[in-house]
Amino acid sequence: MDFINRDLPSSYEGFKIVFITDIHYGPFFSLPRLQNLVEKVKVLNPDLIILGGDYVYKSQKYIEPCFEVLKELKAPWGVFGVLGNHDHWENANLTRKSMKNAGIKLLDNQAEWLEKEGERIKIGGVGDFYEDFQNLKPTVQDVVEEDLVILISHNPDFVDEIKSRKIDLVLSGHTHGGQVTVFGLWAPFSPFTYKPKFRTGVIETENTVVMVSNGIGTVFLPLRFFARPQVMIIYLRKE
Repeated sequence: MDFINRDLPSSYEGFKIVFITDIHYGPFFSLPRLQNLVEKVKVLNPDLIILGGDYVYKSQKYIEPCFEVLKELKAPWGVFGVLGNHDHWENANLTRKSMKNAGIKLLDNQAEWLEKEGERIKIGGVGDFYEDFQNLKPTVQDVVEEDLVILISHNPDFVDEIKSRKIDLVLSGHTHGGQVTVFGLWAPFSPFTYKPKFRTGVIETENTVVMVSNGIGTVFLPLRFFARPQVMIIYLRKE
């Protein structure tokens, strides 16, 4: 999908971002499936890869094997990610260590400028909405509204806490699109806590735009209904 924004520097026209979230490697998501996911992403040749958290499910024993596979993800402008609630539940410190060993830059309450042909955009992240704290200062402190700024927040509910117009795009997961829905229209039961308006897709708020991915894996039951797994491919375009 295209993200069109007049703040985009001209050198970033067509810049390709691949966004992956909620893999939940574990009893419902096998090692071959994880390896297949990585191979599919590599074929896409993204400029930047963003990981939205919730890498494993059920046990910390899956963390290190998961990142042994994810370390194969490469992109010219890097691989960045945040932690999700499950990463805190299983073992946040081990997840952070494994991400670092895999060459994945953790952006929980951190941010970085990406420079291309003398122009730049900024990418930042916040800690999980329920299991951590959120500090936007590293992302917004040195930007103006004319800069293109992308934020990663595992849980899209944080978007309502954003009062600044300095963040152009938020990438989130967590919801699994409801995982089991009534023909994609409504999720009658969900193991996730989130605002229904943020269940899936592109949502415009007063201050920003959020893209909510259905994610890859499942929890509680290895079942999806009208909430298909997603790898988001986002092209940056100038208005």
